[in-house]
Amino acid sequence: MKQTIDQLPLQQEIATVLKQLGIKESNPAYSTGLKWGGSNNKTTRDIYSPADGNLIATVNMATAKDYEQVITTAQEAFKTWRKVPAPKRGEIVRQVGEKLREHKEALGKLVSYEMGKILQEGLGEVQEMIDICDFAVGLSRQLHGFTMHSERPQHRMYEQYHPLGIVGVISAFNFPVAVWSWNAMLAAVCGDVIVWKPSEKTPLTAIACQHILREVLAENELPEGIFNLVIGDAEIGSLMSKDTRVPLVSATGSTRMGKKVGEAVGARLGRSLLELGGNNAIIVTENADLEMALRAIVFGAVGTCGQRCTSTRRIIVHDTVYDQLKERLLKVYDNLPIGHPLDSTTLVGPLIDKDAVNAFTNALQEVQQEGGTLLIGGEILSGENYKTGTYVTPAIVEAENHFEMVQEETFAPILYLIRYSGDVENAIELQNGVKQGLSSSIFSTNLLETEAFLSHWGSDCGIANVNIGTSGAEIGGAFGGEKDTGGGRESGSDAWRIYMRRQTNTINYSREMPLAQGIKFDIMD
Repeated sequence: MKQTIDQLPLQQEIATVLKQLGIKESNPAYSTGLKWGGSNNKTTRDIYSPADGNLIATVNMATAKDYEQVITTAQEAFKTWRKVPAPKRGEIVRQVGEKLREHKEALGKLVSYEMGKILQEGLGEVQEMIDICDFAVGLSRQLHGFTMHSERPQHRMYEQYHPLGIVGVISAFNFPVAVWSWNAMLAAVCGDVIVWKPSEKTPLTAIACQHILREVLAENELPEGIFNLVIGDAEIGSLMSKDTRVPLVSATGSTRMGKKVGEAVGARLGRSLLELGGNNAIIVTENADLEMALRAIVFGAVGTCGQRCTSTRRIIVHDTVYDQLKERLLKVYDNLPIGHPLDSTTLVGPLIDKDAVNAFTNALQEVQQEGGTLLIGGEILSGENYKTGTYVTPAIVEAENHFEMVQEETFAPILYLIRYSGDVENAIELQNGVKQGLSSSIFSTNLLETEAFLSHWGSDCGIANVNIGTSGAEIGGAFGGEKDTGGGRESGSDAWRIYMRRQTNTINYSREMPLAQGIKFDIMD
């Protein structure tokens, strides 16, 4: 659990990274792609690293006037961008992907340092951005519609998709750049323009991305307003949610936040794309390969220090293998390398801030009051290597699925061990017995069990995996969940459709005017 990194070289390295990515001591409040603004705002926010508590930089917070400037610029840009052929828009996104490749190491380190996830995960997040750029480039030549036969002679019917307009993106701190890119790159090839409000906890990575985008926009002599950024608090998110000029708002965060966004957008009959909380379970049956299950459980539960919406929260284990798996988990947890996220030996970095630490300790206290048994972890680490107070030891708790705290999502590394007996349907019922419905998994070598899990009476989650964990989705599939998770779908498959408006067209190439359903209405008689 000791950090081995030398702090002085680290500070020099971070300074180099910040310079390479365009981050300064004080940063503007907004960007319209080519121009920056709001540099003299009175409200500012200091951004400290949860890894070592050092001040990274300061950002100016956008005002309502700044937001208005960004939206007005985006509206004008849309008039031009929507007329650019989709494959040409794809070429711009391809260039963005190339720039991200050039800056992958630096941006990955900034993600790690600003958010707290280990470097491998920070680099993986940037790779996810690159992957979605590649996906979007191919998509730019496949924005297809449908044709269908008309009941009227010499008529042709078809459907096509058109750009929607401004897409608002509200992203969360735990994936400060990847989820924005899912939305932004798909929306861009669809002909939309994007206004991004990142989490106020992790705005520097967003500013870095905007600098990278600026290079591409300038090199291609494109107008400002295609990719926009607004640094602000919940007030900016509220303005965006209520703004009729923003036909789609994509929001990632807690269920509580998502309900507010959904209500505000729905009140004006806009579209919302919500990616909210998860309470994800892995079922381990008596027919599971326990070595495989163990690896998936540990990564899912402690990766990003339990701060993924797909983090593994619950393990539902058959009583015949329960004690064996429990023993193995305790051994692994007892030796988890916890430390600075940029240290190559670290597997578990810090929580994002002390509010998250308080949520962690409060949840452990409450679940024990309900009857849960804390088996390991739950400490707040202190000392020279952990002076930020944001480092904790991941916890394992024996619990019952109906406990109030087990029913809730705690954005921290708490893993609940739940025992089941009988057949797999009992385990599936426990897994589905929560309000959230994002990701799920089963470990079994029994075909009957795995097929039941994937059937229409099986997992009720948007993601259901067999013999892999709940975390680590690929960009090719649509990402999202059901119930309190929000019901949205982002990233791959046909998720692109939500960024476009659908239109049905009928063409009459005859000299007659027949009506559908055989209706007779001839005013010329």
